[in-house]
Amino acid sequence: MSAPSIIWFRRDLRLADHAALTAAAAAGPVIPLFVLDDGTPGWFAIGSAQRWWLHHSLAALADQLGGKLLLRRGPAVRVVREVAREVGAASVHATSLVEPWERETEQALGGLLSLHDGETLVPLEQVTTRSGTPFKVFGAFWSALAERLPPPSPLPEPELTFAALPAGDRLADWRLLPTRPNWAVRFGDHAVPGEKGALDQLEAFIDEAASYHRRRDLPSEEGTSRLSPHLHFGEISPRQVWHALAPRGGTKYLKELAWRDFSRSALLAQPDLAVRDGRAGMAKVEWRRGGQADADFAAWTCGRTGYPIVDAGMRQLWATGWMHNRVRMIAASFLVKHLLIDWRRGAAWFWDTLVDADLANNALNWQWIAGTGTASQGFERVMAPLLQSVKFDAADYVRRWVPELAHLDDAQIHEPTDDRRGDYPPPLIGHREGRARALEALAKARAS
Repeated sequence: MSAPSIIWFRRDLRLADHAALTAAAAAGPVIPLFVLDDGTPGWFAIGSAQRWWLHHSLAALADQLGGKLLLRRGPAVRVVREVAREVGAASVHATSLVEPWERETEQALGGLLSLHDGETLVPLEQVTTRSGTPFKVFGAFWSALAERLPPPSPLPEPELTFAALPAGDRLADWRLLPTRPNWAVRFGDHAVPGEKGALDQLEAFIDEAASYHRRRDLPSEEGTSRLSPHLHFGEISPRQVWHALAPRGGTKYLKELAWRDFSRSALLAQPDLAVRDGRAGMAKVEWRRGGQADADFAAWTCGRTGYPIVDAGMRQLWATGWMHNRVRMIAASFLVKHLLIDWRRGAAWFWDTLVDADLANNALNWQWIAGTGTASQGFERVMAPLLQSVKFDAADYVRRWVPELAHLDDAQIHEPTDDRRGDYPPPLIGHREGRARALEALAKARAS
């Protein structure tokens, strides 16, 4: 029998449209491997909510593979090399990733590793300026990407022959799930991790895709795809989503897939995108820190800001590991502009609490809302939470997640008066006051 090939599953926990898996299967018997590497620097280690999703996604993948999934824990470079030596692997096939530490891992493994595309619609090296550099703004990126669309058709699930697996870890021993308290008790009510869950969610969204452009900003409706965690963990590929939706006219959502590709291109161009401002001048903004700022941040995290639309979103996040996209923008803008708290603190919180936390998307979107990125709105654009709540008809959404205000009618619930709010807290800061403070901080930064 020929030497086995290792298929190293990373964030591509599926069997269909998997170039690395297809290549490994074509070479002969395979050893499916997943490595849990907790050595990621700083707060970039996989977040708590993602760990819940990862546990269930790995369980689903192992079931698909008939239990033939080797689990090992430790530094990825060391573990992959060890497994390759143990089994006498001819090669290790994997999907390439864009996070800086993932790229360092790929470089360290060198010629042992055969890398394949699969994270994006098309390979990112095909979407560059004429000089070969990444685009800095989405419009130009989209124009260049559109010339290379549609993406290649998805690959079918390959037939697999398995080699004998060496000893590995038990998934339960990784303790990815929360115990006391079990804050994820409601996560499973809103999503089903795994490839089948991803395909079922895509099927449910197909008929709604044509109306996505009208309904996606309405928090009280189920108008979004809910595919983001499935895409993040690679339980479904962007190419599969594209080819399923394009015939149905879901153009607006397809452009969101392109934004996802753009975020990865931005991270390749700026590996420290999650920690450094893209616009150098914005580094001079004096963010509030310590004391009252910490108290305000704590109120924001637990949905006690006194702004119903913000608090509804933050409570939805804590309860489900997911937040409506429009509300994410409103909550992020409130933290950065009204509370004048560094966008990186908010990004770190989202990283730990979102099941779909994605470094490239998370960083690019926070910098966009904060006005600090090369592709972003201006800092002086301050969202008004009350107007956003009214404009996007969020009354029922607020009633669901801020039940102490459920007795209020649509006219009152967006901005409850003092005599109707009961135990609900007053606003941490008024809109006009918060906007004025933000603009003053911007003016000081520009003058320094």
